[in-house]
Amino acid sequence: MPAIPDRLYFKIGDVARICGLEAYVLRFWESQFPQLKPNKSGTGQRLYRRRDVEMVLEIKRLVYAEGYTLAGAKQALEQTQRRPHPQPPLPLKPHARRLDGAGAMIARARAELREIAGMLAAAPAAAPRRRSRFAAAASGELFSS
Repeated sequence: MPAIPDRLYFKIGDVARICGLEAYVLRFWESQFPQLKPNKSGTGQRLYRRRDVEMVLEIKRLVYAEGYTLAGAKQALEQTQRRPHPQPPLPLKPHARRLDGAGAMIARARAELREIAGMLAAAPAAAPRRRSRFAAAASGELFSS
């Protein structure tokens, strides 16, 4: 299994390189596997999370190594998701668990917001929109100078 870098989001090209697949295969698998739903940025760019990359690697293993059809791989993934997950033991103080969970959630949200802010800062600025002549004429700016 290839190493997945420790990042919050991956672009489709990054996922394609990590998984050894073409980007069009990833886009097609999104339409075939409801479990595979990457987020999209404001510009429509796919942003995969670590769990999405792990899901792609599992689909690839089922299809290429195990010989499943896409329908068979979909069914196998649905069956593994239906299995109940063991619950972690409760700590002695239930309120401490809630606070720890809330703190972890806040830390994850902060990290995600920092990642998004970094992506926005790195994005090229959009060109300013031109106003139509009609809007300029209505405001009286067309002939003033």
